[in-house]
Amino acid sequence: MPPAEEPARDTHFVQSLERGLSVIRAFSAEHPSMTLSDVARTTGLTRAAARRFLLTLVDLGYVRTDGRLFSLTPRVLDLGYAYVASAGLPDLAQPHLEDLSSRVRESVSVSVLDGDDIVYVARVATLRIMTVAITVGTRFPAAATSMGRVLLAGFDGDELDSFLARAELRKLTEATITDPGELRAEIHRVREQGYAVVDQELEAGLRSLAAPIRDGSGRVIAAANVSAHAGRSSVENVYRDLLPALLETTGRIEADLAAVGRRSADL
Repeated sequence: MPPAEEPARDTHFVQSLERGLSVIRAFSAEHPSMTLSDVARTTGLTRAAARRFLLTLVDLGYVRTDGRLFSLTPRVLDLGYAYVASAGLPDLAQPHLEDLSSRVRESVSVSVLDGDDIVYVARVATLRIMTVAITVGTRFPAAATSMGRVLLAGFDGDELDSFLARAELRKLTEATITDPGELRAEIHRVREQGYAVVDQELEAGLRSLAAPIRDGSGRVIAAANVSAHAGRSSVENVYRDLLPALLETTGRIEADLAAVGRRSADL
């Protein structure tokens, strides 16, 4: 029996672009720097092809190299940020985040989902409360973050099943949920209550609260959060003081998004 043929690509499909993007996607938090051999093995490209793509990306400023190791440069953020910026979300959300941060005196952020990670697109920081510095473009696993769980709660059943089947649920702290069934139950709870609280699952000492940001159709397009050190912000304080302020802020962001949408429709 002859082997099954691969589905035919449309005539517009540019395979070299697909391969170039696969080289960019080969880098991750687990593999921020890789040799030529690493990239070739991860992407399935020949060493010669991987070398051509890597050196082209170096010339374009998206990759840097010391002659042996390759890594992405901050310029690669432009590729993903262009999508978010086109909707105006970061600029629209920023003044609301600044107001929220001044009221609760904690760090606040907005993120979107990219694959199985959240990506920060807007942020106002107060005191540094994590060992890792968080800036626009920082990525964390969605499963272990309050914003990630809010975004995952916006999935339908099939999307959530697919995520839970493929996601690597790493134990980042003693409190991190790593059981898919337990995580599913938590995401369902988040969907029902309209917010998520993650208590020291991403990093010990970090307590975080998040709520969804929805578009005019009710679809969850982003999440906003407030993060605080567990030593100075009890769980009771999160519910009593931070939650009402956060929900008020996300409501204002949604109202502004709706207003921008109406203006665009009138043009």
